[in-house]
Amino acid sequence: MSRPLKEKLQRLQCHFTWDFEVKDKMHIRHTLLTLAVRLEHGPLRNRGTYLALKAYLRHLEGSPKEALAILQEAKEVLRKEPPGTFPRHVLLLYGNYAWIYYHLTDYDKVDLYLAQIRQICQDLSSPEPYSAPIPEVYAQKGWSLLAMGFRNGQLAKECFQKALELQEPSVELQEGLAFSTFASWTHSYEDEKLQDESRKLLEGLIRSHPENYEVKVYLAQTYRMKDDERAWQLADDVVQNSLNPELLRMAAKVYKVHSPSQAISTLKKAIALCGDYYLLHYDLGIYYTILLHRGSERKRADVMEDAIGSFRRSLEDNPGSVFSRLKLANLYGERCQLYEEEVYLSVMEELPTATKRCQQSFYLHWGDFLLQKKGQRQAALQAYKACLEVPGDHPVEQKHLGVRLRELARDFHLEGDTEQERAVHRLLSEMAAKHQGGPC
Repeated sequence: MSRPLKEKLQRLQCHFTWDFEVKDKMHIRHTLLTLAVRLEHGPLRNRGTYLALKAYLRHLEGSPKEALAILQEAKEVLRKEPPGTFPRHVLLLYGNYAWIYYHLTDYDKVDLYLAQIRQICQDLSSPEPYSAPIPEVYAQKGWSLLAMGFRNGQLAKECFQKALELQEPSVELQEGLAFSTFASWTHSYEDEKLQDESRKLLEGLIRSHPENYEVKVYLAQTYRMKDDERAWQLADDVVQNSLNPELLRMAAKVYKVHSPSQAISTLKKAIALCGDYYLLHYDLGIYYTILLHRGSERKRADVMEDAIGSFRRSLEDNPGSVFSRLKLANLYGERCQLYEEEVYLSVMEELPTATKRCQQSFYLHWGDFLLQKKGQRQAALQAYKACLEVPGDHPVEQKHLGVRLRELARDFHLEGDTEQERAVHRLLSEMAAKHQGGPC
């Protein structure tokens, strides 16, 4: 096909040109599962955008015909929007259509959609023939980025800020700005400025829309560890009034520190609403594990079985979940160290194709196993070093790594092994430099 056609396609505003960080098949699978929950249980807003994203991901999985059917569904959703908004919202869909037909080598259809896009851009008086700098498109990109993962919070925030520069604030754009600011905070190094900014934006939305439970559950997160009474009040409101399993999952996170039992009961309510959502079972396993570590009043063996059962169920719904396998390995290790090691070695073989965060988490678990179960400090140090060398900014893993390295430095110091102690401190210095002064 001629080069000019490809150049036209690359100028479109759609999921194929927005250069999302689609890491691997497991990332696609995870996003499709979370999208399914959004589409079935979430509010109707952005439905067309989420369906377009679903179509893009199904295309990446090798199902272009299904992707086209999903785009048709998205088009019908957009036609039900207020009159006059369809052309401004459909640019995303037509862009996805053009790219999928390009990959199917149906160039007549590609030309058809390019012509429709060009006409819409002309009607909008856009300076570009195949794109339009309009708030609707910026918002669609922002919501898509958030749906692909909260680690995209800062990029999404920039999209909503651009949209707000072009039109008067609407509820949708105010939500987008608040949610993306919150997402940025969840992936920062406990940035208090971002925390305060997201709290202020969310509080503003609550005042004008007191029954928006998504806003309330995010707001509850910003109050955790600062105002537990306010956090619990908001979470209780969500649990009592929302039937969205994802919001219930978020509410459970508010309870987990002080009352894992209440977190567990909240997740069971969510599972009753959406039993095949693997993150609910994964989080349930986490909270049972917390009970184990705290010494539950129930028999330890029963809590252990509940935790193992939850992680195994999460793997049934999402077999590629590395995190579930690592948690299971740790639990199995309490019974059989050899089996735990076998799981780690199995995950290690698949590591090159795993996400960067999965790789960091693996090296942490592997290092902990070598250190705590085998007493191999030098080997553990090499695992922690490998964790540090994995690119990417993942605060939870980095915080864990910092704790482990300081413990290891203390052990080497007590043993008088100054050479290894210095080696650990060099790694800690590398962490500080890598994260520009963030906590190690």
